[in-house]
Amino acid sequence: MRHARKQRKLSRSTSHRRAMLRNLVTSLFIHERVTTSVAKAKEARRYAERMITFAKRGDLHARRQVARFVNDPEAVQKLFTTIAPWYAERHGGYTRILKTGPRLGDAGQMGLFELVKTKEQLAAERQAREKSGEAGTKKPRRGLPSFGRRKKPAGEGEAEAAGAEAAPAAKKAVKKGAVKKKPIETKKKAEGTAKKAVKKKAPSKSAKKGD
Repeated sequence: MRHARKQRKLSRSTSHRRAMLRNLVTSLFIHERVTTSVAKAKEARRYAERMITFAKRGDLHARRQVARFVNDPEAVQKLFTTIAPWYAERHGGYTRILKTGPRLGDAGQMGLFELVKTKEQLAAERQAREKSGEAGTKKPRRGLPSFGRRKKPAGEGEAEAAGAEAAPAAKKAVKKGAVKKKPIETKKKAEGTAKKAVKKKAPSKSAKKGD
């Protein structure tokens, strides 16, 4: 019986599972959002929130505890200087999981594992994107494939229409002035004409007797 054993094994050994969760939490602190399976996100969430609680304390012992688990020193520095002040007045619930749908192949449930941010932070990030020009670029609409078709410019379409109208007249002019070509004789026809020519040249029997 697995009493008091609530953690997920995730089909991995202990060392492999711990290394994977450390990498996942480190990536979360660096990028602030990670796409992964819901099971992995739920397992990594408790470690991520524990690290943020250590960072809120801010003392040397807390920094050493975080450095034991988080792989990247830059992620540790960002956690203590940038992320921890966001949650100075928040008691728990620093992360959230948004389900995105099943994964192709094995239909595993996927989701976004991200840090919770306030409306002011989201508005500031949106303004920064608009200033840098990222929000102004339109993303291509996802729909049916065009199969190589593209919209033609106005001048190109008119030129093609004019060329299509002039094409029949040009063909008629070529037909009128064209010289008729002799049909090419096939091999069988050529053999038949050769036999007929030989028969005509051969003398008749009466002519042989008279000689």
